[in-house]
Amino acid sequence: MKKKLKIKQVKSGIGALKKHKATLRALKLTRHQSSTVHDDTPQIRGMISKVCHLVEVEEIK
Repeated sequence: MKKKLKIKQVKSGIGALKKHKATLRALKLTRHQSSTVHDDTPQIRGMISKVCHLVEVEEIK
């Protein structure tokens, strides 16, 4: 069974770079305090590392 990641946006993307805003959209984080669940893949981990200052990540078994 694959691990899942719960990703929650904790800071607004208003003042962020365009790349960071695009990454938030790709992660399906549309608003402040919104959250989504994704599979734990290297691609998702890479996206999280780019916007780590805007999100919180929690592993779900």
